[in-house]
Amino acid sequence: MNLAFLGAGLAVLTGLGTGLGMGFATGKAVEAIGRQPEAQGKINSMLLVGLALTESCAIYGLVIAIILIFVAK
Repeated sequence: MNLAFLGAGLAVLTGLGTGLGMGFATGKAVEAIGRQPEAQGKINSMLLVGLALTESCAIYGLVIAIILIFVAK
């Protein structure tokens, strides 16, 4: 068994952390909008920036996993 496949599996685990982080951030944003509805625009814009940065980590993990799989062959 090639260790590149193990590395690819570990790289895909970034999706687990990303999903948990995005769910936590969205929940807190909804809670904040519930407390201060007048700040909805600011909260939504900051949430979208944070979610974009979080999603980029998952995409980097996926790209690394794909590269490792193709290099291992």
